Amino acid sequence: MDALTPQVWIQVGPLGITETVVVTAGLTVLLVGFGRVFTQIGWARDALEVIYEMVEGMLQEMVSVDVKPLVPLILTQWVFILAANLVGLLPIVASPTRDLSLTAALAVIAFGAAHVYGFRAQGFAYLRYYIQPNPIMLPFNLVGELSRTLALALRLFGNMVSGEIIAAIVVSLAGLLLPIPLMLLDVLTSVVQAYIFGVLTLVFTASAMQVATKSTPDTLQGSPP
Repeated sequence: MDALTPQVWIQVGPLGITETVVVTAGLTVLLVGFGRVFTQIGWARDALEVIYEMVEGMLQEMVSVDVKPLVPLILTQWVFILAANLVGLLPIVASPTRDLSLTAALAVIAFGAAHVYGFRAQGFAYLRYYIQPNPIMLPFNLVGELSRTLALALRLFGNMVSGEIIAAIVVSLAGLLLPIPLMLLDVLTSVVQAYIFGVLTLVFTASAMQVATKSTPDTLQGSPP
């Protein structure tokens, strides 16, 4: 179980910088660097534009609001979370998404995005959602928002940690006889969890934008709890 907890890699006085911070920072620099390089290459830029348009069309089919402002956020989440999940396959490097602090930070970003876009759609009138259908619902709506954010963080964290625990148990029982199937399973889990996180962010944000645009019972149907 010690291997599943973030280790302190750099000690600066009383401040300990964990492997999660180091790996996340390094991964961010690499992703930004690769992005800059690819956008300077003609064929790579064209391929990225095609992928971007395909993703935009796919996301637009999922919700009824205009997804153009949301595509950069969802794509960034997919790329970063997928890379953070897969980096755990490298020797000595652990996936930073097994750390609840990182998944909580990602969930807070998703939480903030929903309200930012909802607020943009209607301004301060968006806040009326929290007192509908009656002002007595305010505390319940606030608890619902917080619990949804917590569930988003715990979902990603729990799936990544459980995957590492299962892999550790299998390796301890069977040695290194099953490394390739376990790696393939890890890759599949990483892809699925990144996709789910981005889609949930899209659904939450689109729901907030719908509520802000037209606060009627019809627009609230099908919105996430």
